[in-house]
Amino acid sequence: MIGKIAALTLATLALGGAAPAPTARPAITGVSHLAVYSTDAAATEHFYTVVLGARKGADPEDAAGTRYYFSPRQFVEVLPAPAGHGPSMLAHVAYTTDDAAGLRGWLTAHGVRDLTAVQRGTGGDQWFAGHDPEGNAVQFVQPGVQSTTAEPGTISGRIIHVGYAVHDRAKQDGFYKTLLGFRPYWYGAFNEGKVDWVSQQTPDGTDWLEYMMVGPGSDVALDKVDANELGVLNHLSLGVPNMQAAVTTLYRENRLSKRHDGPQMGLDGKWQANFYDPDGTRIELMEFQPVMKPCCSTFTADSPTH
Repeated sequence: MIGKIAALTLATLALGGAAPAPTARPAITGVSHLAVYSTDAAATEHFYTVVLGARKGADPEDAAGTRYYFSPRQFVEVLPAPAGHGPSMLAHVAYTTDDAAGLRGWLTAHGVRDLTAVQRGTGGDQWFAGHDPEGNAVQFVQPGVQSTTAEPGTISGRIIHVGYAVHDRAKQDGFYKTLLGFRPYWYGAFNEGKVDWVSQQTPDGTDWLEYMMVGPGSDVALDKVDANELGVLNHLSLGVPNMQAAVTTLYRENRLSKRHDGPQMGLDGKWQANFYDPDGTRIELMEFQPVMKPCCSTFTADSPTH
């Protein structure tokens, strides 16, 4: 678990047996996966394999889990819901890095404590885990495979962003923006004077993290953040080049989820459509590029192209 970040300067304490910390932060290149809880394995499998067309695979991280691959490097990890887990079905989020051991050493040298050891999977993945300042479980994964080719039949082979509920923007910025180097991309809201979404790209790629703001300053009151709302807030987005073509495919092949909405124009100027797994976790389809001017703010970094 990641403790409070006491300082951003190099710490003098070295962990016994830890790899020497590099002077530069190893690259954080994008989104690896989203891990969610499920209460109905069969229904969840149907959603991810039939509606979204992902490839089912074993989970080298957790024998009780299942991976649903959109490409060999990006997937949703589904875990059985533990007793008493609370209203959120979010288990953890994960970002890719070029060097898991090096990044762990770098974080330790910059005052981050209580990280797990680097683990190795049967497929060659390496990863370690901790928590962000609001307690969200976060992993950093060094993929064992380099292919980004879309899995056959999937509606999209590309995760372009993840989002999760955030209460304190400044606190989260201290970790993601100041320490790790996530870069501002776009922010917006339903109403003037509010901030509902804050998008920050990974330091060395075009994938992004979307703060889904709740509480004062946003349009989402804390007393409205129930299990249903958390399923909307804690989400994953799949990039598509053409929304009409993607949704038409789902209609034509009778692959729509029971709960869905859109297509609709997002306030960021991109077409989007929402689908929901059996436990309410939202999977958003989004076009890579905006087709109109966004509300609220301009984009401050390049959008992904594929």
